[in-house]
Formats: sequence, C-alpha cells, structure tokens
Amino acid sequence: MGKIKVETCEIEGLKIITPTVFGDERGYFMETYNYKDYAAAGIDMEFVQDNQSASKKGVLRGLHFQINYPQDKLVRVVTGEVFDVAVDLRPGSATWGKWFGVTLSAENKKHNINHKNFAHGFFVLSDYAEFAYKCTDFYHPNDEGGIAWNDPDIGVKWPIPEGMELTISEKDQKWGGLHSLRR
Repeated sequence: MGKIKVETCEIEGLKIITPTVFGDERGYFMETYNYKDYAAAGIDMEFVQDNQSASKKGVLRGLHFQINYPQDKLVRVVTGEVFDVAVDLRPGSATWGKWFGVTLSAENKKHNINHKNFAHGFFVLSDYAEFAYKCTDFYHPNDEGGIAWNDPDIGVKWPIPEGMELTISEKDQKWGGLHSLRR
C-alpha cells in the first residue's frame, strides 16, 4: 500500500525515512513499518522488540549504545517533537565520532534508522513527547554503554534554549567522553 522515501545522511548508514501518509477530512493513515517496502529500499532488518517512552520538555536521554549486543533501531515520534542524535562508533569508520541530528515529530512523521555501533540520544523540544523504536536485538540491562551528551570531542549542537534547565538521568550524567572508548 504505502511506499517510503529514503534520504541518506552525511554519515554512511544513517537514513531518514518518510512514509506515505494518506489523509482526508477524517484524519490520516500511514504504515509505520512494512518489511517489504523497507527491504525494497535496501533496509533489510529483522526487528525483535518495540519500545516506547514518554518524556516532558527539556528531557535529554543519551547518548546510549549496547556493547556486546548492538542494535539497529528504527525510531520515530508518536506525539510531540524531539531532536534525535546518532554518533558513529563503528570501528574503522571514516566518520567515527561524528554526529548527525534530525528533528522527528508527530507532524513530520519521519523515522530515523540508527545502525548498530552508533550511540543514540534525543532531546525533547515539545511540552511532551512519546518516542517509539524498533530494535534488532533484545534489551540486555548489563550491556549498556554511553557517552556524555555534552562531550566537546563530539560537539553535538543540541537546540537547547538559553537558560533552560535540562532533565537528565543520574546515569546519563556519569558517562565518560568519546576518548574513553577504543577506536
């Protein structure tokens, strides 16, 4: 039924997906995921777990990755708006340590493909946001890794309004910098 538009990013492997949306006076319909459409676009992944979180404005989550059980992720926003970030941690990559960010929202309906060996995080721009994502491996609580969200070696340009007080988990405040990871 629906087809997807796939945009590549300046970091190889990252992709922005825009689904076809069918709308009329009643509202809209879209396929949030269709294996055949994704496979035809060269994105052939087997997702095994769906996750969803809710956050209020000013929440910053990340930058997270899995150490021994890396996951490809297909992320999107159900309600609200976030600034979504991926950092390349692939060994030997020409863009290792580089970041890419995109605004995902319920309005633009875009999805972001974050491949294995990328750190991931997001910042909530709207008053409230629901964030949903599919993963190609199960969550392993003892396999979490992270990088400081504000590591100057990465230099993510988070769109944080001046004077805004961020809400960041205790765990996310303790991650080290990029230099602590082996390339």
